[in-house]
Amino acid sequence: MALRDELLKSIWYAFTALDVDKSGKVSKSQLKVLSHNLCTVMKIPHDPVALEEHFKDDDEGPVSNQGYMPYLNKFILDKVTDNFDRQDFNKMCWTLSSRKNLERSQLLISDDDAFKIWCIFNFLSEDRYPLIIVTEEIEYFLRKLTEAMGGSWVEERFEDYKLKLSSKQQCLNAWELISLVGSGHFSKGMDRQTLSMGISEVYQELILDVLKQGYMMKKGHKRKNWTERWFMLKPSCISYYVGEDLTEKKGDILLDGNCSVEPLQDKDGKKCLFLIRSSQKSFEISASDKKKKQEWIQAVQTCVNLLRQGRPAPHREARQKRRDLRLKQQAEQEELELRMRELQTANEAKQLELENMRKALEEAAANAAEEEKRRLQTQTELQDRYRMDLEREKMVRQQMEEQVAQKSTELEQYLQRVHELEDMYHQLEDALENERHARQDEEAARKLQARLLEEEAMKRAELEQIHLRQQMAISETEAEKQELERERLAKESALQAAMQQLEQLEQERQGALEQYQTVMKKLEDATNNTKTWKHKVAQHEGLLRLIQPGSKGQQRITNWGPAAFSDAELSLREKKWQEMKNQAAQAQ
Repeated sequence: MALRDELLKSIWYAFTALDVDKSGKVSKSQLKVLSHNLCTVMKIPHDPVALEEHFKDDDEGPVSNQGYMPYLNKFILDKVTDNFDRQDFNKMCWTLSSRKNLERSQLLISDDDAFKIWCIFNFLSEDRYPLIIVTEEIEYFLRKLTEAMGGSWVEERFEDYKLKLSSKQQCLNAWELISLVGSGHFSKGMDRQTLSMGISEVYQELILDVLKQGYMMKKGHKRKNWTERWFMLKPSCISYYVGEDLTEKKGDILLDGNCSVEPLQDKDGKKCLFLIRSSQKSFEISASDKKKKQEWIQAVQTCVNLLRQGRPAPHREARQKRRDLRLKQQAEQEELELRMRELQTANEAKQLELENMRKALEEAAANAAEEEKRRLQTQTELQDRYRMDLEREKMVRQQMEEQVAQKSTELEQYLQRVHELEDMYHQLEDALENERHARQDEEAARKLQARLLEEEAMKRAELEQIHLRQQMAISETEAEKQELERERLAKESALQAAMQQLEQLEQERQGALEQYQTVMKKLEDATNNTKTWKHKVAQHEGLLRLIQPGSKGQQRITNWGPAAFSDAELSLREKKWQEMKNQAAQAQ
């Protein structure tokens, strides 16, 4: 942690102590006193004119923390060096803040111990304001304190406390930590002196950077005598005092990357000897036992290695590693939460999309069912209509066949009875000529009717093919329904056109029927003209020869009676009909 960050934590407590109404603002007069005290403790020349100049636009009202920070950085923190007593600086900030926040009534520790816990809290707290200490650092501090008191760490007790702590919050402020340690919750079975000594030991290690301390014998440089001294090892030096109260300091052993430590053989009646070589002098020291000797050699060698590598004290490096690990875990947690939110958002969007698709499918299925229902209804109506038309057409055709058969019978009877008399030949010639013309007209009408019937059969075949294709189109998959729907509409249009053509053929057939009736009427008139001659012919029947139409060749018999065309004409019509069918298939 940088020096500026460490100082800002203590100054923050002093500033918030002056903020009585917790509005984030402090009067200018209080800031003047605070700035003067800070400059005095940190041995910085104080410039009151600079403060007045900085706040000249706000002469009467209170000054905010944000407004004071630029002045604090520029005129105090930028000028500070590490040549002042850090403990006096912390004492000054502690004095301002403890009066307002510390409850001393239920504490089992002294104010000095509370001050040391406050300093430890600042060392272990997070670099964000308001200052807090997380459960991981609380456990680290309590473990250190328990080890310093010579007790055993009870994991279950801290887990229970952590559960209670998690139900409210995940951290403590400085005053809550002091209350926790001062209440003796984690020091049950220990007296106040042991607790105070444990707090002092942890304070010396974490705040004063004391890595090891204890009594050892030191050999003098001038008198060469051995004297007991209290040694205190820090990352950059070893200080030795007359006693452990640290009231009289006798000297320092400065450490750097060139220093070394090595064990010595026992001599002059002294045992457990080791030598510390610094850049200035060499120091012979005797420990109380081999274990202490090895511990001191290892501790000094560790400090030298740290100085060579430019690394901080082990506890500071461990704190930074824990903090970096927490930041990394927090970043991973935030990234995980962000990813979970993104996945949740994507999932919700997917669910909404699926719901919309489901609704669309249901709506499409309902529309398709409705359309299928309408189509089936329309198809049923068309089929009923076609069936009725076919039945009607069949009845008409049967009637026509009956009439044709009747007329044919009457004609045969007439031909058998009629025997033209030779003397009446010229008189009957006109009537017979009219009859011949009537028969020709009838033949033309029969051919026209046969052609219309053939075209009608072709149209009906096309309608049946269209109907079959429509049935096949209906059985296609649901994915092709829209395309098949368009084809169905086109085919329905073609069907409508075919129906119109059918109606037109029906009209033409009706016209042909009318023509046939006209011809039949003419034939009847001709028959009536010839009837007048029957009685006359009957008397001369043996004398005259009958006049009959010539042979027309073998006629073709159809379902409706004798055909009106020959086999050659039928072959020609079949060929034309096959060509038309092939052209229609290619067009599709």
